[in-house]
Amino acid sequence: MRCVTDDERRARLALRHGLAPTARVADAEAATAAMTVLHATEPATPYLSVWARVDGFARADLDRALEADRTLVKQLAMRRTLFVLPRDLLPAAWGSASARVAATERARVVKDVVLEGLATDGEAWLAANRADVLALLAEHPAGLTAAELRAAVPALGGSLFTGRLLTGLGAEARVVRGTNTQHWRVSRPRWTLMEHWLGEVPAPLPPAEGYAALVRRWLWSFGPGTEADLVWWLGATKGAVRAALADLGAVRVGLDGGGTGWLLPEDEEPVAAPEDWAALLPVLDATVMGWKERAWYLGPHAPALFDRNGNAGTTAWWNGRAVGCWTQDPAGTVHVRLVEDVPVAARALLDHEAARLTAWLAGERVGTVYPSPAMKERP
Repeated sequence: MRCVTDDERRARLALRHGLAPTARVADAEAATAAMTVLHATEPATPYLSVWARVDGFARADLDRALEADRTLVKQLAMRRTLFVLPRDLLPAAWGSASARVAATERARVVKDVVLEGLATDGEAWLAANRADVLALLAEHPAGLTAAELRAAVPALGGSLFTGRLLTGLGAEARVVRGTNTQHWRVSRPRWTLMEHWLGEVPAPLPPAEGYAALVRRWLWSFGPGTEADLVWWLGATKGAVRAALADLGAVRVGLDGGGTGWLLPEDEEPVAAPEDWAALLPVLDATVMGWKERAWYLGPHAPALFDRNGNAGTTAWWNGRAVGCWTQDPAGTVHVRLVEDVPVAARALLDHEAARLTAWLAGERVGTVYPSPAMKERP
């Protein structure tokens, strides 16, 4: 069994994730495909994730892909997290990870509407309000905001349960976050029927096929990874992961420290490290959130770079390791904060990335509800 060292894993990360300068990709679609999916919990994250991977990226490129061409789609999926998915990956997610989330969300809503006194029959409440919301959206092909839906369906009972009902319908692929009514750093979408947004809606894959398709993409982007990584990332069971690995003919490899990882059978060849590189990634970027077992790229720095709930703040990268974070001052200038010493050349590349990001943001400041301890430290 071949051993994939941590150095090779970091080289793969640089090349597969489009982070080394020579590995950067052409556009928003290519950046998303490189990562399998992009995190979209915070509205600015997809834009900053694509910026890190596409030279000359303009915000309008991602707007085009999401709202005009609709080659990328926001979908609630793994771990009840909102992602940007390539359109062709939607049926896989709908039939597996999204379906799992939808079932859990439905059960919770049915229970909670009774506990909160909105109804004595949670199933009846959900069925009636789902029908009303879907009927309204059928009459409005351009979509309606959550506030507009709440005003039109008073029985929803306020913003909390309106949001939860829409979340459940989104996980089921009945509705989708359509046109954003705000700027790129704030998400206020018009909720739209999936058939209005996509036109012809493909059928979800059966669960086993869906998980296998997701695992195949993940192994290309993030392999070698462990079974624990996949179980966590998918929000799935060990049984589902093991079946997917078997269906794909995934290959066992050794990892530094004695663990076992998995690669696609066509992806066993060693990967050489690119030239030295640095990158600045946003809160919850798909790279930093791609694995459960993170010591090989975080070292001892997880407590500084993640909050107590496991959410990653901004990160600064040097040759495949997270070595700090970045923040903005009141004028919008980006500053790198290191959590370990790095060579002078590394600091110079990180400062170059900070200047590049400062210029791209052009004075716009990006807030977050997930600041890490390192981000909150005084300069």
